[in-house]
This record gives sequence, C-alpha cells and structure tokens, in this order.
Amino acid sequence: MILTVTLNTALDLTYRVPALVPHASHRVTQVIERPGGKGLNVARVLAALGHETVATGFAGGSTGEVLRAHLAGGPVVDALVPTAGTTRRTVAVVDAATGDTTQLNEPGPAITPAEWTALTTHYTALLADASAVALCGSLPPGIHVGAYAELIRLARAAGVPVLLDTSGEPLRRGIAARPDVVKPNADELAQLTGSREPHRATRDARRRGAHAVVSSLGPDGLLAATPDGLWRAAPPSPVKGNPTGAGDSAVAGLLSALVEKLDWPDRLTRAVALSAATVLAPVAGEFDRPAYEDLLPRVTVTEQPAAA
Repeated sequence: MILTVTLNTALDLTYRVPALVPHASHRVTQVIERPGGKGLNVARVLAALGHETVATGFAGGSTGEVLRAHLAGGPVVDALVPTAGTTRRTVAVVDAATGDTTQLNEPGPAITPAEWTALTTHYTALLADASAVALCGSLPPGIHVGAYAELIRLARAAGVPVLLDTSGEPLRRGIAARPDVVKPNADELAQLTGSREPHRATRDARRRGAHAVVSSLGPDGLLAATPDGLWRAAPPSPVKGNPTGAGDSAVAGLLSALVEKLDWPDRLTRAVALSAATVLAPVAGEFDRPAYEDLLPRVTVTEQPAAA
C-alpha cells in the first residue's frame, strides 16, 4: 500500500460564484465539501489510479468528525490520529467568469508533544506495510520544524521510499534528511535555493540532499533533476480551470509511477497529465479521467543539457 501523511488536514469547501468582486456580496451557485490537505488530495488520486492507499495525520473536533465521515466507506483507508484541537477549514472561491480561484486557509489546531509522539508511533507501525510514503503540506502549530526530517529518517530506516512536498524551513530541514523525491513549486524552490532560474535552482536543490527534485513550473509542466539526468515535461498546451490540487495530483502521479517502477520520462508524463486533468476537475483531489487519458500520449518529455 501507499501511505500519505497530512499533518495539517482540512475540510475543503469550494464555492462557485458567477464573478468574484471585491467588497461585494455574492450569491454562491455551488458548494462542494471534501476532506482536504495536500496528502489527502494525493491519497484520493492514488486510490482513483487503483492503488491501495492509507492516509494518516491528525483530525479533531467537529470539523475533524465531518472530514472522517467523508472518508468512511471510501477507497482511502482512514488511519488518522485524534487531536484535541479542531481541524481547520479551507475555502476556495472559484470565479466562473474567469476560472480564477481565491484560496483562504485556516492555520490548523495546535498539536501537543504527546499527540506528536502518538503520530510517530502510529506512522512507524504503518511503514511496515508501505511500498512508498508521501509527506505533504504545512505543519500545524506546535510541531517542530524538523518534523518531516524525522519522518523521512523513520521511512529510510524502514526501507520505504519517501516523497516530500512542503515549503520553507520544513523543506530545508527535510531535504537534508535525503528523501527520494521532493516536489517544490517555483516559489518554494527560489526560497530554498535563492535562485529563480529553474535549471540552476532544481540542480542546486538536489545537491542539498534529495535523490531527485521535481520542480513545478505551473501550467508549463515539470522540471526534474534525477540520477538519470535533467528532464522537462510539458502538456501540449496550458489548460484553464481550477488549479487547486494540481500539484497534489502531480505528487500522486510521481509516487504511483515510482511504485510501479516506471522510468523517469514515464513518471513525469503521468504527473503532468494528472496535474492538467485536475485543473479541469471541479475540486482538489479529483481529476477529469477522459482528459487525463487524452493528455497522456500528448505530454512531451525532453532531456535537458547538463549545463542548461
């Protein structure tokens, strides 16, 4: 099975409005409620791809109860750890006129040292049956910035490949623990390396400890520095829609392809096609399957010069 870790889970609310106008009242035309947080989005996409998927992290309070009720009976196995605090909410407001999305993210509950110990104990037990693990998203208050580095070391000790998708100091500490893959976006990569030149920044991030670095270029696809070389993968053309969760679908594509032992061009092809198909879906954690199947043969992957 594939294990996903979402330390800062959320109940995702997506509101659709005809047009988002500052300082105005809006009539919401559609409301969608889903379990959220990056790792749970990844888990749902992995399950849709046919992989047995277990999700752990924290959930608590009335919002946490609603989140877990949504997971009950679904394809993703709920292995969340209770917390005394209340799980956060995130609100995405989709402007139907432009396709743009405005995101509002609450900070999440404070996690106690005892709750963190319970999580690491539970996580270590789950690793025994895991073929790969994804560590995703922000840290809730109360958890030390080296938390992902700690979880990476536990996965490496268990011989389980690990992908890290976070930002800021948790990314800096985590990458030094030598994860198999990290997947920053352009802003996260620039913050980590000090460079906004994609090729230089991606190679520099890999030198900091990761086995491979896959950098998101937004609608232009992915750039990957790997043991097999530097690769660029791009969709046939940019797609318009709701980009929320597109990066999470890319993570699911990379991790599922790693477990299936595909080579790097095929991993990147899947990740780009899933990411673009997610932009065309109504909510994070879902993808437009016909679009995905149409995009797969049309993604271009090119090897980049070593000195590019």
